[in-house]
Amino acid sequence: MTTALTLTHGRRPDGTGLVTAVGEIDMSNAGELAAALATTAGPLVLDLTGVDYLDSAGLSVLFPHAERLQLVTNPLLDPVLTISGLSDLTTVHGG
Repeated sequence: MTTALTLTHGRRPDGTGLVTAVGEIDMSNAGELAAALATTAGPLVLDLTGVDYLDSAGLSVLFPHAERLQLVTNPLLDPVLTISGLSDLTTVHGG
């Protein structure tokens, strides 16, 4: 069964790409997130404030883009990002 995930594409006022994710990110839908990141060129803000679950499949999608990503997260995801080491590779802002 596929877990519910909604991805919305946009631009910040400064022109930076913005992808907003709402729901859960797991192996059933990590491909959707990968496609969204791959089709947005240049620096990118990924808003994860509406994500309440992120597993290793979702993390594995983020790592290749770490150098160009800024993450906006909720406190629930902080331990996952810290333990995985992703927070050491990209900028993370609390939401």
